[in-house]
Amino acid sequence: MVRIKMWHATGTKRTVNYRVPAGINKARHVTDKPGSGSNGNGKNINEIKRELDSLVGLYNVKKHINEICAYMEIQKRRLQERLRAESQVLHMIFKGNPGTGKTTVARILGRLFREAGILPKGHLLEVERADLVGEYIGHTAQKTREQIKKSLGGILFIDEAYSLARGGERDFGKEAIDTIVKGMEDHKDNLIIILAGYRDEMDRFMETNPGLRSRFPIHIEFPDYSTDELLAIADMMLEQRQYKLSTGARDELRLIIQTMSRLHQHNGNARLVRNLIERAMRLQAVRLVGMPRTTREDLMIITREDIKGAHSSISIN
Repeated sequence: MVRIKMWHATGTKRTVNYRVPAGINKARHVTDKPGSGSNGNGKNINEIKRELDSLVGLYNVKKHINEICAYMEIQKRRLQERLRAESQVLHMIFKGNPGTGKTTVARILGRLFREAGILPKGHLLEVERADLVGEYIGHTAQKTREQIKKSLGGILFIDEAYSLARGGERDFGKEAIDTIVKGMEDHKDNLIIILAGYRDEMDRFMETNPGLRSRFPIHIEFPDYSTDELLAIADMMLEQRQYKLSTGARDELRLIIQTMSRLHQHNGNARLVRNLIERAMRLQAVRLVGMPRTTREDLMIITREDIKGAHSSISIN
């Protein structure tokens, strides 16, 4: 639970009289310009919501986030009318396979919460076990506190969070969990924590500490993308770069996606598409660079051979 402060571009804050939750080695600090929208500018909020809506698929994820945002807005309006405002904890669990949009959505949430005045900065600090767990007694608490400190005013995103509980009683991961729980209490005014990982592993992880489930009441599932959704993601990536697939390349990409989905249960993710497209663009460059003349169409088209070559040279997990 956190006391929400309405943060303003001037750097000042006004505490409202109700309580709501505030909830790189691999640690990546993703920051927007502070104060650009912390006055709760409705136009900025709508722009960020449109960005969220533009993501391919993720319909239930978008629905859940829109519910959270609507609830927080109504609590602010109730305060303005001197009505009692209910509290809600905003720490979250993101469940899903790699490449299903969890980090992307977390970044958007940070910006959205900043514009709504819920977080002063809205930046995202992405960490994993190696960023939190130390090598000797006391080292883990120190490392974890450092990451919490860096994330104050924004979101601490812990990927593969279930790995903190894998080592048993003598493992330092338990110390990291305890430090995280304490940090949630010590910094409840301006910190949101999101734990992310595979669905089944995250469900088991929540049972390892009696206080975790109550502290993370919002659970959002990120499903694997369908074949059509992955093709739409490919089209979006290519359009942004001013490329396009030939008919044969599209057929080949569809076949690759379908084949990999059959061979691997959890392979319906956007990383597969991104890796294939980026590799195909490089192979297209190799194919064209020796040509004395190239047309505009030549420079834009990704062929079936480009996609085939990309597939054969990429290791897909």
